[in-house]
Amino acid sequence: MTGAMTGAISILAVWLGAMGLNGWLARRDGPLFAGLVAAIFGITLLILWEMAVRIYQVPNVILPAPSAIWSAFIGNLPILWGDFVQTIVKGALSGWVIGALAATVTAIAIDRSSFLQRGLLPIGNFVAALPIVGIAPILVMWFGFDWQSKAAVVVVMVFFPILVNMVAGLAATDQLQRDQMKTWNAGYWQSLWKLRLPAAMPFLFNGLKITTTLALIGAIVAEFFGSPTRGMGFRISTSVGQLNLPMVWAEILVAAIAGTVFYGIVAWVEKRVTFWHPSQRQ
Repeated sequence: MTGAMTGAISILAVWLGAMGLNGWLARRDGPLFAGLVAAIFGITLLILWEMAVRIYQVPNVILPAPSAIWSAFIGNLPILWGDFVQTIVKGALSGWVIGALAATVTAIAIDRSSFLQRGLLPIGNFVAALPIVGIAPILVMWFGFDWQSKAAVVVVMVFFPILVNMVAGLAATDQLQRDQMKTWNAGYWQSLWKLRLPAAMPFLFNGLKITTTLALIGAIVAEFFGSPTRGMGFRISTSVGQLNLPMVWAEILVAAIAGTVFYGIVAWVEKRVTFWHPSQRQ
Protein backbone atom coordinates (compact mmCIF):
# COMPACT_ATOMS: atom_id res chain seq x y z
CA MET A 1 0.00 0.00 0.00
CA THR A 2 1.42 3.38 -1.02
CA GLY A 3 2.06 6.21 1.41
CA ALA A 4 -0.61 8.32 -0.27
CA MET A 5 -3.19 5.58 0.16
CA THR A 6 -2.22 5.08 3.82
CA GLY A 7 -2.47 8.82 4.40
CA ALA A 8 -5.90 8.97 2.80
CA ILE A 9 -7.11 6.10 5.01
CA SER A 10 -5.72 7.86 8.10
CA ILE A 11 -7.45 11.12 7.17
CA LEU A 12 -10.73 9.29 6.52
CA ALA A 13 -10.47 7.44 9.85
CA VAL A 14 -9.96 10.68 11.78
CA TRP A 15 -12.88 12.30 9.99
CA LEU A 16 -15.26 9.37 10.58
CA GLY A 17 -14.21 9.09 14.23
CA ALA A 18 -14.79 12.78 14.87
CA MET A 19 -18.14 12.76 13.07
CA GLY A 20 -19.22 9.72 15.07
CA LEU A 21 -18.32 11.46 18.33
CA ASN A 22 -20.08 14.64 17.24
CA GLY A 23 -23.16 12.69 16.24
CA TRP A 24 -23.30 11.16 19.72
CA LEU A 25 -22.82 14.55 21.41
CA ALA A 26 -25.42 16.22 19.17
CA ARG A 27 -28.10 13.93 20.59
CA ARG A 28 -27.43 15.29 24.09
CA ASP A 29 -29.17 18.41 25.35
CA GLY A 30 -27.52 21.42 26.90
CA PRO A 31 -25.22 24.30 25.93
CA LEU A 32 -22.14 22.37 27.04
CA PHE A 33 -22.73 19.64 24.46
CA ALA A 34 -23.47 22.22 21.75
CA GLY A 35 -20.15 23.92 22.52
CA LEU A 36 -18.31 20.59 22.45
CA VAL A 37 -19.75 19.78 19.01
CA ALA A 38 -18.49 23.08 17.59
CA ALA A 39 -15.09 22.73 19.28
CA ILE A 40 -14.56 19.15 18.12
CA PHE A 41 -15.56 20.05 14.57
CA GLY A 42 -13.06 22.94 14.45
CA ILE A 43 -10.25 20.90 16.02
CA THR A 44 -10.93 18.06 13.59
CA LEU A 45 -10.57 20.39 10.62
CA LEU A 46 -7.24 21.65 11.95
CA ILE A 47 -5.98 18.10 12.51
CA LEU A 48 -7.02 17.03 9.01
CA TRP A 49 -5.40 20.14 7.55
CA GLU A 50 -2.13 19.39 9.38
CA MET A 51 -2.23 15.73 8.34
CA ALA A 52 -2.91 16.50 4.69
CA VAL A 53 -0.07 19.04 4.46
CA ARG A 54 2.42 16.71 6.14
CA ILE A 55 1.39 13.50 4.39
CA TYR A 56 1.29 14.99 0.91
CA GLN A 57 4.19 17.42 1.56
CA VAL A 58 2.29 20.48 0.39
CA PRO A 59 4.71 23.43 -0.03
CA ASN A 60 4.34 26.41 2.30
CA VAL A 61 3.73 28.71 -0.65
CA ILE A 62 0.65 26.68 -1.55
CA LEU A 63 -0.81 25.94 1.88
CA PRO A 64 1.13 26.19 5.15
CA ALA A 65 0.26 23.81 7.96
CA PRO A 66 -1.63 25.12 11.01
CA SER A 67 1.51 24.55 13.09
CA ALA A 68 3.52 26.83 10.76
CA ILE A 69 0.80 29.48 10.91
CA TRP A 70 0.76 29.29 14.70
CA SER A 71 4.54 29.62 14.82
CA ALA A 72 4.35 32.71 12.61
CA PHE A 73 1.58 34.09 14.84
CA ILE A 74 3.48 33.57 18.10
CA GLY A 75 6.81 34.70 16.64
CA ASN A 76 5.46 37.99 15.28
CA LEU A 77 3.10 39.16 18.03
CA PRO A 78 4.53 42.72 18.24
CA ILE A 79 4.20 43.17 14.46
CA LEU A 80 0.70 41.67 14.40
CA TRP A 81 -0.39 43.88 17.30
CA GLY A 82 0.86 46.99 15.51
CA ASP A 83 -0.95 45.96 12.35
CA PHE A 84 -4.12 45.28 14.36
CA VAL A 85 -4.07 48.74 15.93
CA GLN A 86 -3.38 50.44 12.60
CA THR A 87 -6.01 48.60 10.57
CA ILE A 88 -8.74 47.47 12.95
CA VAL A 89 -8.72 50.04 15.73
CA LYS A 90 -7.79 53.16 13.78
CA GLY A 91 -9.17 52.36 10.33
CA ALA A 92 -12.05 49.91 10.66
CA LEU A 93 -13.46 50.83 14.08
CA SER A 94 -13.30 54.59 13.64
CA GLY A 95 -14.83 54.37 10.15
CA TRP A 96 -17.55 52.03 11.41
CA VAL A 97 -18.51 54.39 14.26
CA ILE A 98 -18.53 57.46 11.98
CA GLY A 99 -20.52 55.62 9.31
CA ALA A 100 -23.06 54.31 11.83
CA LEU A 101 -23.61 57.74 13.38
CA ALA A 102 -23.88 59.42 9.97
CA ALA A 103 -26.34 56.78 8.74
CA THR A 104 -28.50 57.10 11.85
CA VAL A 105 -28.67 60.90 11.63
CA THR A 106 -29.37 60.71 7.89
CA ALA A 107 -32.16 58.17 8.47
CA ILE A 108 -33.85 60.54 10.93
CA ALA A 109 -33.52 63.38 8.41
CA ILE A 110 -35.02 61.17 5.68
CA ASP A 111 -37.85 60.21 8.02
CA ARG A 112 -38.62 63.91 8.51
CA SER A 113 -38.55 64.79 4.81
CA SER A 114 -40.15 62.95 1.90
CA PHE A 115 -37.95 65.01 -0.42
CA LEU A 116 -34.81 63.56 1.15
CA GLN A 117 -36.34 60.08 1.02
CA ARG A 118 -36.83 60.40 -2.74
CA GLY A 119 -33.42 62.02 -3.28
CA LEU A 120 -30.94 60.48 -0.84
CA LEU A 121 -31.92 56.81 -0.93
CA PRO A 122 -31.28 56.41 -4.69
CA ILE A 123 -27.92 58.18 -4.28
CA GLY A 124 -27.06 55.92 -1.36
CA ASN A 125 -27.95 52.88 -3.44
CA PHE A 126 -25.66 54.14 -6.21
CA VAL A 127 -22.76 54.70 -3.79
CA ALA A 128 -23.26 51.26 -2.23
CA ALA A 129 -22.93 49.68 -5.67
CA LEU A 130 -19.51 51.26 -6.29
CA PRO A 131 -16.70 48.65 -6.18
CA ILE A 132 -14.26 49.06 -3.32
CA VAL A 133 -11.29 48.59 -5.67
CA GLY A 134 -12.53 51.66 -7.54
CA ILE A 135 -13.19 54.02 -4.66
CA ALA A 136 -10.29 53.00 -2.38
CA PRO A 137 -7.51 54.52 -4.56
CA ILE A 138 -9.50 57.75 -4.89
CA LEU A 139 -10.02 58.07 -1.16
CA VAL A 140 -6.36 57.28 -0.52
CA MET A 141 -5.45 60.18 -2.79
CA TRP A 142 -7.92 62.46 -1.01
CA PHE A 143 -7.16 61.59 2.63
CA GLY A 144 -3.55 60.41 2.46
CA PHE A 145 -1.83 57.08 3.07
CA ASP A 146 -2.48 56.82 6.81
CA TRP A 147 -5.52 55.36 8.59
CA GLN A 148 -7.80 58.30 7.74
CA SER A 149 -8.24 57.14 4.14
CA LYS A 150 -9.04 53.59 5.32
CA ALA A 151 -11.64 54.98 7.71
CA ALA A 152 -13.16 56.92 4.80
CA VAL A 153 -13.45 53.70 2.76
CA VAL A 154 -15.13 52.00 5.72
CA VAL A 155 -17.59 54.89 6.09
CA VAL A 156 -18.63 54.50 2.46
CA MET A 157 -19.04 50.72 2.84
CA VAL A 158 -21.08 50.69 6.05
CA PHE A 159 -23.20 53.81 5.52
CA PHE A 160 -25.84 52.46 3.15
CA PRO A 161 -26.60 49.08 4.85
CA ILE A 162 -27.11 50.84 8.20
CA LEU A 163 -29.13 53.62 6.55
CA VAL A 164 -31.54 51.19 4.88
CA ASN A 165 -32.07 49.24 8.09
CA MET A 166 -32.57 52.39 10.14
CA VAL A 167 -35.09 53.87 7.70
CA ALA A 168 -37.05 50.61 7.79
CA GLY A 169 -36.84 50.58 11.59
CA LEU A 170 -38.21 54.11 11.95
CA ALA A 171 -41.18 53.07 9.81
CA ALA A 172 -41.75 49.85 11.80
CA THR A 173 -44.30 51.27 14.25
CA ASP A 174 -47.94 50.85 13.23
CA GLN A 175 -50.53 53.58 12.88
CA LEU A 176 -52.25 52.69 16.15
CA GLN A 177 -49.05 53.28 18.12
CA ARG A 178 -48.41 56.60 16.42
CA ASP A 179 -52.01 57.72 17.01
CA GLN A 180 -51.63 56.81 20.67
CA MET A 181 -48.63 59.12 20.96
CA LYS A 182 -50.65 61.92 19.35
CA THR A 183 -53.44 61.49 21.90
CA TRP A 184 -50.81 62.12 24.58
CA ASN A 185 -49.90 65.35 22.78
CA ALA A 186 -46.40 64.06 21.99
CA GLY A 187 -44.47 66.01 19.38
CA TYR A 188 -42.26 64.51 16.69
CA TRP A 189 -39.11 64.41 18.81
CA GLN A 190 -40.90 62.97 21.83
CA SER A 191 -42.48 60.30 19.66
CA LEU A 192 -39.13 59.60 18.05
CA TRP A 193 -37.33 59.20 21.37
CA LYS A 194 -40.02 57.29 23.26
CA LEU A 195 -41.52 55.11 20.51
CA ARG A 196 -39.83 55.02 17.14
CA LEU A 197 -36.15 54.83 18.10
CA PRO A 198 -36.73 51.91 20.49
CA ALA A 199 -38.77 50.15 17.80
CA ALA A 200 -35.95 50.75 15.30
CA MET A 201 -33.23 49.22 17.49
CA PRO A 202 -33.58 45.63 16.15
CA PHE A 203 -33.26 46.97 12.61
CA LEU A 204 -30.30 49.16 13.54
CA PHE A 205 -28.45 46.29 15.16
CA ASN A 206 -29.05 44.13 12.09
CA GLY A 207 -27.23 46.76 10.07
CA LEU A 208 -24.49 47.10 12.67
CA LYS A 209 -23.85 43.35 12.75
CA ILE A 210 -23.78 43.08 8.96
CA THR A 211 -21.27 45.92 8.68
CA THR A 212 -18.83 44.59 11.30
CA THR A 213 -17.31 42.30 8.68
CA LEU A 214 -17.66 44.89 5.91
CA ALA A 215 -15.63 47.35 8.00
CA LEU A 216 -12.76 44.89 8.43
CA ILE A 217 -12.75 43.96 4.74
CA GLY A 218 -12.85 47.59 3.65
CA ALA A 219 -9.97 48.67 5.89
CA ILE A 220 -7.75 45.74 4.86
CA VAL A 221 -8.41 46.04 1.13
CA ALA A 222 -7.91 49.82 1.20
CA GLU A 223 -4.37 49.29 2.48
CA PHE A 224 -3.48 47.47 -0.73
CA PHE A 225 -3.65 50.83 -2.50
CA GLY A 226 -1.32 52.72 -0.19
CA SER A 227 -0.42 52.73 3.48
CA PRO A 228 2.49 53.43 5.81
CA THR A 229 4.80 50.52 6.57
CA ARG A 230 2.30 48.89 8.90
CA GLY A 231 -1.22 47.54 8.72
CA MET A 232 -2.79 44.19 7.93
CA GLY A 233 -3.36 44.88 4.25
CA PHE A 234 0.20 46.18 3.85
CA ARG A 235 1.61 43.12 5.65
CA ILE A 236 -0.43 40.68 3.58
CA SER A 237 0.65 42.36 0.34
CA THR A 238 4.36 42.42 1.22
CA SER A 239 4.34 38.90 2.67
CA VAL A 240 2.80 37.52 -0.52
CA GLY A 241 5.58 39.19 -2.47
CA GLN A 242 8.13 37.52 -0.18
CA LEU A 243 6.33 34.15 -0.44
CA ASN A 244 5.94 34.25 3.34
CA LEU A 245 2.55 32.54 3.36
CA PRO A 246 2.57 31.62 7.08
CA MET A 247 2.67 35.35 7.86
CA VAL A 248 -0.22 35.95 5.47
CA TRP A 249 -2.27 33.30 7.25
CA ALA A 250 -1.25 34.75 10.63
CA GLU A 251 -2.72 38.09 9.56
CA ILE A 252 -5.85 36.27 8.37
CA LEU A 253 -6.06 34.62 11.80
CA VAL A 254 -5.87 38.03 13.48
CA ALA A 255 -8.62 39.34 11.19
CA ALA A 256 -10.81 36.31 11.91
CA ILE A 257 -10.39 36.69 15.68
CA ALA A 258 -11.02 40.44 15.53
CA GLY A 259 -14.10 39.99 13.35
CA THR A 260 -15.54 37.33 15.65
CA VAL A 261 -14.96 39.44 18.78
CA PHE A 262 -16.30 42.57 17.05
CA TYR A 263 -19.49 40.78 16.00
CA GLY A 264 -19.85 39.18 19.43
CA ILE A 265 -19.63 42.54 21.23
CA VAL A 266 -22.30 44.06 18.97
CA ALA A 267 -24.54 41.01 19.49
CA TRP A 268 -24.00 41.24 23.26
CA VAL A 269 -25.00 44.91 23.30
CA GLU A 270 -28.01 44.09 21.12
CA LYS A 271 -29.30 41.55 23.65
CA ARG A 272 -29.21 44.14 26.39
CA VAL A 273 -30.72 46.96 24.37
CA THR A 274 -33.45 44.93 22.63
CA PHE A 275 -34.18 42.43 25.42
CA TRP A 276 -37.90 43.08 24.89
CA HIS A 277 -37.88 41.93 21.25
CA PRO A 278 -39.20 38.42 20.45
CA SER A 279 -35.93 37.50 18.74
CA GLN A 280 -34.08 37.87 22.07
CA ARG A 281 -36.46 35.78 24.14
CA GLN A 282 -35.30 32.32 25.19
